[in-house]
Amino acid sequence: MLPSEAAGTPGRVLSIEKCSIHDGDGLRTVVFLKGCHLRCAWCASPESQDSELGFGYGKEMTAAELVSAIAKDEIFYFHSGGGVTISGGEPLLQAEFCEAVLSECKKMGINTAIETCAFGDYEILEKLLPHLDIVYADIKLLDDKEHKKWTGVSNTSIIYNINLMSQKYSGKLRIRLPLIPSVNMNDNFILAAAEFCKSLSSLDLVEFLPYHRLGLESYRKLGRENLLIDILPPSREDVEKAKAVFSQAAPGIMVL
Repeated sequence: MLPSEAAGTPGRVLSIEKCSIHDGDGLRTVVFLKGCHLRCAWCASPESQDSELGFGYGKEMTAAELVSAIAKDEIFYFHSGGGVTISGGEPLLQAEFCEAVLSECKKMGINTAIETCAFGDYEILEKLLPHLDIVYADIKLLDDKEHKKWTGVSNTSIIYNINLMSQKYSGKLRIRLPLIPSVNMNDNFILAAAEFCKSLSSLDLVEFLPYHRLGLESYRKLGRENLLIDILPPSREDVEKAKAVFSQAAPGIMVL
C-alpha cells in the first residue's frame, strides 16, 4: 500500500478510459490528466489544457483513489499483457501525483506507461522513469520557430529531454509523430524526424498519429477558436506514403 503521505497526494483527473488498445501494450486503463504546457492547434482535447477544474471537466482524486480504480482491472492486464497509461493533458505537470500512482502500480506488477510532450526540466521527467515500462514522447515539429507557432512553446527542452532519456532510460522509448495537414505533413518534417529518431540509442518504435477532428465539439462548448477548422484528416494513402518516406530514410526502425 502507498505510504500515508503519498496516498493522499492530490491530482486532477480529466477522465479514465477502460480497456483501451491504443495507448500501450495489451488492454489498458488510460488516465487522462488536466493541464498541459502546450497549446497545439490540433489538440483533440482542449478541455484538458487548463489545469483548473471547471465546465464539468475533470475531478480531483488522491493517488490512493486512482490506484484503487486502476487495480480493479488487474485481471485484464495480466491476461492481455496490458497495464496503465497516464496521459494528458501532460503528466509532467502533475509529476508528484504521477510518481505516487506509478510507483504503487509497479509494486503491484502492473505495466506502466506515460504519454508526454517531454517539455520542461529533465529532472522532473527523470523522477518518473524508474517507475515506467514504456514512455511515449511526441515529436510535433523539429523547426523551433514552427514549433512555437503551432504549439506556443519552444521545442529546445523537448529535444534535449528525449535525447537524454534515450541514453539513460532502460525501458521502452516510443516516439509518436502526429501528422497534421498544412502543419507538418511534408517530406521535410518526415525526413528530419527520421534523422532524429536514428540518433536515439534506445528507441523501441515510431508511431504515426494522423490528425482527426474528434475535438471540434469541445472547442465549440468552450467557446474557443479552432485554427484548423477547415483542415481534413489525411487519407490512408497519404499516411502510408509518409510512413514509406520515413522507413526509407530510417530502415531499421519499426513503424506503426
